[in-house]
Amino acid sequence: MAPRVGVVLFPGTNCEHDATLAVGQLGGRADLVWHHETSVAGFDALILPGGFAHGDYLRPGAIARFSPVMGAVAEFAAAGGPVVGICNGFQVLTEAGLLPGALQKNRGLRFLCTTVPVRVERDDTALTTGVPVGTELGLPINHFEGNYTCDARTLALLRDEGRVVLRYADNPNGSLDDIAGVCNEGRNVVGLMPHPERASDRLLGSDDGAVLLTALLRSAGATPAAA
Repeated sequence: MAPRVGVVLFPGTNCEHDATLAVGQLGGRADLVWHHETSVAGFDALILPGGFAHGDYLRPGAIARFSPVMGAVAEFAAAGGPVVGICNGFQVLTEAGLLPGALQKNRGLRFLCTTVPVRVERDDTALTTGVPVGTELGLPINHFEGNYTCDARTLALLRDEGRVVLRYADNPNGSLDDIAGVCNEGRNVVGLMPHPERASDRLLGSDDGAVLLTALLRSAGATPAAA
């Protein structure tokens, strides 16, 4: 049976259809989950996609963290379920305390919309299972506040525990330690600023992102979290 992926939709999210299309093309089944929902039962994995949740009026992700669905997301993650936050979804996960650190304005206060080279640093997370360490992927970015930051103690912890999942090969935004994505201690929650769903079809320019989303579907098929 195809893994079922819930794509969490907040007011202001704008990448939900990119995510559902990519998951479907890669053999999964994706369904939208409105932010007022209080259960994610029946899903094998969750994606928090990009956009501007609640307009980012306070700061990106700060209001979305209080949406009813986030309690269910936290419970799903605590049970070992794969959760991936992409761009704004990454920001939401940090604000919700499911991932360490924070995302601040890009170096030079510039909005970035381009494709960047990203290097896989771990092969044992929900987003990179089976992807060889050192694999370089060209992935789109589309953000103004994608500059990852954390305190020195947290950075040391991330390094020591091998929780930096992706690094920029050519840092576009000033992100600390070239970090493009991190995971939680259990390695089932991953946040990243680049958009793999926008590079999942060679007919649209690139399928580099399919490598990561296929790994997510593998992780989804291997976890009993939804049950």
